[in-house]
Amino acid sequence: MQNQPMQDTFIEKPSSAANETLEDYTLRYAPYSFRRWSPKVVAITALGGIAYLADFSIGASIGMTYGTTNAIFSILFAALIIFLTGLPLAYYAARYNIDLDLITRGAGFGYFGSVLTSIIFASFTFIFFALEGSIMAQGLLLGLGIPLWMGYLISTIMVIPLVIYGMKALSTLQVWTTPIWLILMIGPVAYLIYQEPELVSQFAAYAGNGGFAAIDVAAIMLGAGICLSLIMQIGEQIDYLRFMPAKTKENSKSWWIAVISAGPGWVILGAIKQIIGAFLGFYLLTKIPGVDSTEPVQQFNAAFHDMLPGWLALALAVILVVISQIKINVTNAYSGSLAWTSAYTRISKHYPGRIIFVLVNLAIALALMEGNMFAVLGKILGFYSNFAIAWVVVVATDIAINKYVLKLSPKEPEYRRDMLYNINPVGMVAFLAAAGLSIAAFFGLFGSFLAAYSPLIALVVAFVLTPVMGLVTGGKYYIKQEHDGIKEPRYDAEGTPVATVYSCVVCDEAYERPDVMFSHKHSGTICSLCKTLDK
Repeated sequence: MQNQPMQDTFIEKPSSAANETLEDYTLRYAPYSFRRWSPKVVAITALGGIAYLADFSIGASIGMTYGTTNAIFSILFAALIIFLTGLPLAYYAARYNIDLDLITRGAGFGYFGSVLTSIIFASFTFIFFALEGSIMAQGLLLGLGIPLWMGYLISTIMVIPLVIYGMKALSTLQVWTTPIWLILMIGPVAYLIYQEPELVSQFAAYAGNGGFAAIDVAAIMLGAGICLSLIMQIGEQIDYLRFMPAKTKENSKSWWIAVISAGPGWVILGAIKQIIGAFLGFYLLTKIPGVDSTEPVQQFNAAFHDMLPGWLALALAVILVVISQIKINVTNAYSGSLAWTSAYTRISKHYPGRIIFVLVNLAIALALMEGNMFAVLGKILGFYSNFAIAWVVVVATDIAINKYVLKLSPKEPEYRRDMLYNINPVGMVAFLAAAGLSIAAFFGLFGSFLAAYSPLIALVVAFVLTPVMGLVTGGKYYIKQEHDGIKEPRYDAEGTPVATVYSCVVCDEAYERPDVMFSHKHSGTICSLCKTLDK
């Protein structure tokens, strides 16, 4: 089907979106013609994004405060929740080739409702960019004597060239740097345990400095609250998983392995890193008193010094920090640019291009670094986790229960304007109630006892209220109109996106079937982005 282009004074033509090498299908379905990577390459690229060292700092912080046993239970509890909630999201993204914002629109929030969650996700990316940039600056200070303020600037500027070129550049970077990163991370820790096996038993008995019992439920929940701030990482994994090839009988096994390992499976490696961070923090605390045991560069500098000469140990520690920072912060900057662009474009009906918001996200992160956010890491992550848990649990529950069990809305995702209500009370009410109650608990409004359980409150309220709201509303606010005006279905009988190409009557670019609809106003087929820009 072809349509002739026409002039339209009511829609800004998104000319910058035509260069999808730069734009990476920011606000739309990732078409079959663009998804030429194998499941293995997509998985390695996605897992490369979890090379961050913040896990080591988080683990050390929890271990020092709550003790080893409580810290491990905190980490494992959070990992279980993150895995279970991440599974339906990862499947949906890989199966239908859309990002978390597009998933959220049709999974309980509505067209404008997910603007709020886009901003929450963007906040995650610049918070963690600032955290990782701070860690790199600490490494540059220790290894090269570069002042922290300059280190913050360097860590920000160096990722810009890589992020600009999107998935094509990022896939190459992540595939080639992952083996080096793994060797540098695992090698010194394994050697340290081999040389001093008694450290393991000493670490296991460590009670922390917070005055908590060996097994303390409140301590476990407080620690889990910090770890659960990472639940939002699934959004960054999805920004890669949306480029998965179509699932077929031939690639079914490798497809599922890639989706599970690079989707919710990221948290397995994340939990291991947190436990190692707690171990290295304990090692620093007992062997080198006075050093900040939560700084990953100090942790690995000490571990490398146990096996190598001083200058080489320091050099490798700095190299590890730099590689890790680049691997994760290109992902933070990339995912943040997608989230900001999505929110801004829907509100303003103007598409400035993804690159503008790469710079916006980096500017906010740099301001946080210069403000020394690393010093209040635990408080920031504990507060943020309440929003993140509420959102992710609502969307995961909506997909798993409201769509597949209660069948209140179509299984296939919908994200196009005019097909959705602006606000869906199912997700919005559940999210606002879960986030509001958990934040109130976090600040002690329900008493000191419940303050420790704010993450659990967010989780339970979101999980229970999502299907309740779906039943109360009868699912009537998921789809505004049943048909998009084109005879050919968007998905075939097996649920695979149809790859038939249509020409947009406004921008005259070609888009595949899931991304277009018929517009009576413009007397032709229109793409989802041009529909977004319709004023």
